[in-house]
Formats: sequence, structure tokens, C-alpha cells
Amino acid sequence: MSTPHNTELPAEPEHWDLVLKPKATLFDLQLKEVWKYRDLLLLFVKRDFVAQYKQTILGPLWHFIQPIFTTIVFLLVFGKIANIPTDGISPVLFYMSGISIWNYFSACLTATSNTFVANAGIFGKVYFPRLVIPLSTVMSNIVKFVIQFLLLLVVMIWFGIKTGHFYFGASWLLIPLLVIMMAGLGLGLGIIISSLTTKYRDFGVLIGFAIQLLMYATPVAYPMSFIAGKSFAKWIAWNPLTPIVESFRYALFGTGSLDLTGLLYSGCFIAVIVFLGLLLFSKVERTFMDTV
Repeated sequence: MSTPHNTELPAEPEHWDLVLKPKATLFDLQLKEVWKYRDLLLLFVKRDFVAQYKQTILGPLWHFIQPIFTTIVFLLVFGKIANIPTDGISPVLFYMSGISIWNYFSACLTATSNTFVANAGIFGKVYFPRLVIPLSTVMSNIVKFVIQFLLLLVVMIWFGIKTGHFYFGASWLLIPLLVIMMAGLGLGLGIIISSLTTKYRDFGVLIGFAIQLLMYATPVAYPMSFIAGKSFAKWIAWNPLTPIVESFRYALFGTGSLDLTGLLYSGCFIAVIVFLGLLLFSKVERTFMDTV
């Protein structure tokens, strides 16, 4: 009687689509992983924009209503009561331009500063690069900025027809750069605050109040020429948002002069903040589930 031979086939080597490895160093930011998950990034952008207004009556119309009412308040308080000049620009256009670029920054900062706390449920269940969430917030807010910018453009055209003057020049090419700078500053500060909020919840409470104070330290409702020569003017000038807001108005209306030194300072400040934010974000994301 013959003995049966072992007919088992040799095991084939296993192939894994995704291998999770611990980060070797603090500077291992894994930015390539974010690019691999670009489809998820776009999905989050769509989710952020749709979910925010899905159960509202007016929906995206709020993007028009908010700057309109804010402009009316600025006209009354800063224009009529305080009688602050607007450097030869129509007060409506002056305030609306400042509000539109400021709203984009404040929206990016507010939303990204709550990344870990607001998404702890998702982070604890499935793996994906955590940086996808704040990046999607910045991108979804660009859509909102475009809506408000179109409103500003319509008002500019209406004033152009009324006055017979509408400026459109090469300075408009600066606008995308200035928006990217605002996005970078909002992202950098937001992820720093988000990382700190995992341990110190006070930052989440203070962020709304701090943004309001920061707006008054930025020439949104007044031009820099109005405070020139005053003791606190140098502190306003050191605000990295100041050259961006002033340059945004210069790009739109062609009035005043372009402060290239100020823009260079803002650019360097933003680069440092984004880099520090990425480092801190990368460090905190390893252990934040233990503290959130």
C-alpha cells in the first residue's frame, strides 16, 4: 500500500496595497501620502461645502448676505460715525474688498483650528493622511471666496457704469497670489492652534475672540494712510496680514503703491508658520487620540 504524497503547493509571497509604518523622524511629513489621497481630499471639499448648507433655506445665498450686511454696518460705523477716509475708493467697494479677503482668512483659520477635536471620530476608525482635513477646509473655503468675489465684481461693474470708470490692469494678476498667501497663513495658524487644542481646550474658546481683535489690527475697515504717523501704526505694519489686504485693494483698484517689501515679509512669515505648523501637526497626530 503506497503512502500518499504531500501535494500542497508552496505559499506565494503576499502583496500589500498599503503598509503603515511609524514615522522615522519629526521631519517625515509624508506629503506624498496626501497626493495619493487626492480623491479623498476632493470628496471632503464637496462634503464641507454641501453639508454646511444642506438643511438651510437660503443655502449658498448666505455667502452674499453676510458681506452685504457687514458692508452696511461698516458704512454706518466707520464711514458715517467715525468718518474714516477710504483713499479715494468708493466706501462700498473699499469695505467690501477688505471683507471678502478677510472672510476667507478667518474662515480658514476658524475651521482648521478645530481639526483634531471635530474629526476625532473619523481619525479613530480609519487611516488616511490627517493633513487632508485642513487642506480640504482651505479648498472648500476658496469656493466661498469666489462667490463673494463675484459679488464684489458685480458691484464694481455697477459703480463703473455709474461713474464711467472701471479699473482693470496687470495688477489683477496679483489676486491669485494674495489668495494663496491668505490660505497659507490661515492653514499654518489653524493647524498650530488645532495641535495645541488637543491638550489645551482654552485655545478653542479664545479663537473666535482673537479673530475679532485681529480684524481691528488689520486695515480691513481703514487704510494704512489713515493711521500713518500714529504711535501704533508700526504695530499694524508688522501684522503679516496688513501687506496682503493693502495689496489686494491695490490689485483691484490700482490706487496707492505696491509694498513689495511688505509682501516679501508676509511671504517669509507665512512660510515659517506653515513649516512649524506641519511639524507640530505631524508630531501631535501620532498621539492625539490619547488626549482628545
